[in-house]
Amino acid sequence: MSKIATTHVGSLPRTQKVVDFIFARENGEAYDKAAFDAAMAEAVDETVRRQVEAGVDIVSDGETSKISYATYVKDRYTGFDGDSPRNAPADLKQFPGFLKRLADDGGTPKYARPMCVGEVKSKGQGELQADIANLKAAMAKHGVERGFMNAASPGVISLFLQNAHYPTREAYLAALADAMKEEYETIVASGLDLQLDCPDLALSRHMLFTDLSDEEFLKVAASHVEALNHALQNVPEEKIRIHICWGNYEGPHVCDIPMAKMFDTLMSAKARYVLFETSNPRHGHEWTVFRDRKSDIPDGKVLVPGVVDTTTNFVEHPELVAQRIARFTDIVGHERVIAGSDCGFGTFAGFGTIDPDIAYAKLAALSEGAALVS
Repeated sequence: MSKIATTHVGSLPRTQKVVDFIFARENGEAYDKAAFDAAMAEAVDETVRRQVEAGVDIVSDGETSKISYATYVKDRYTGFDGDSPRNAPADLKQFPGFLKRLADDGGTPKYARPMCVGEVKSKGQGELQADIANLKAAMAKHGVERGFMNAASPGVISLFLQNAHYPTREAYLAALADAMKEEYETIVASGLDLQLDCPDLALSRHMLFTDLSDEEFLKVAASHVEALNHALQNVPEEKIRIHICWGNYEGPHVCDIPMAKMFDTLMSAKARYVLFETSNPRHGHEWTVFRDRKSDIPDGKVLVPGVVDTTTNFVEHPELVAQRIARFTDIVGHERVIAGSDCGFGTFAGFGTIDPDIAYAKLAALSEGAALVS
């Protein structure tokens, strides 16, 4: 029996040199474009090397060049300007002392979240092509056969870059789907797998749609998946990964919508690989949803449970990792499980609770645990 393959959600810690370049661009400061490009290529090479060293089979570029997994679109598409309102998740509002401590400790990342104020159109695929070239060069150098690249879903863009231009939320989602379509197709045409980041399918329940019932929210989430599936109409399902999460932050998470309610929505997305949290202690019990609804998991779906956490500096024991993986191999079989992480390790440039070296130690534990299952 072959080893359980390993991967992760995508983002990895960036070096200070990379962060400085990203924020120079973010703040409109002068910077050397050639030096920027060289720094990104160098950093992606090192990021891939360290993933290989940790035993990761399906690697990414760590989202090195992006300010964040969602708001990077403002740099690649027209129509965004100004700033969007900030809204703390509902669970943090229930514990104002903890929320204040996070704010006082610098526990929230500072970056622009512009509004959509005009027509969303691609500025061209130049930055994406540079990211693809850097990842493929690093993969070739370090002998990696399979890689993936992240892209924001229409729904998560609408969560963080809110609409002040289109007449309705549905019209905004449709415009985003049409705009992002080429990005998705370009990634897959390069030979890489495409990962759609969709925290809007869970996080937005307690961040943006707190006034709705769960049933009303499920209708919103379904519209997000519909827009996403439209954008993916020309992309083969076997090349698509989708990631759902409840927010990559250490907090109470007492307002999270349960997986049991999101299961059907998640399974309806056009994606062979489904990435979700199971190390988060608020959701660690929800492997039973997949067990109890085994017959509702479409044939061919590959489960990618997060078997290491991305909000604390604990390094999981490989035997615990193996136990978490085995829960899912017992449900769908060895060949339909890949071991992953709960979320990214570098969701926002220059911000993260996990020490960079510990992030790679967690990935090594992930690989060691996968080997134990095999």
